[in-house]
Amino acid sequence: METTSNPSFRAEFITFIQTYNIFWAAIGLLIAKKVADFTKSIIEDLVVPMFFAPVFKKLKITKLEDLSYKWILYGKVLATTIDFLITAIIVFLVVYFVWVTLK
Repeated sequence: METTSNPSFRAEFITFIQTYNIFWAAIGLLIAKKVADFTKSIIEDLVVPMFFAPVFKKLKITKLEDLSYKWILYGKVLATTIDFLITAIIVFLVVYFVWVTLK
């Protein structure tokens, strides 16, 4: 515990945070998590039920992740693929918008 009260330790820690932009990296991770949650909600609560509702009724399932064939959960793969594609599009649009705005 003596090293935490040492002024040189504090100085090195502050230098570390400033050098590697830890603060901004943490903010970026928080924003990325919220974008992922938002995208997942769009997919699970809006897109998938809108397009797959007739299929779900016919197969008597409630979620895309429930699709399986002999213990192969291909529904999870489909849901993850759709999630990835929509997330990639949203990230592309945000980056493109920021890039065009900053030019």
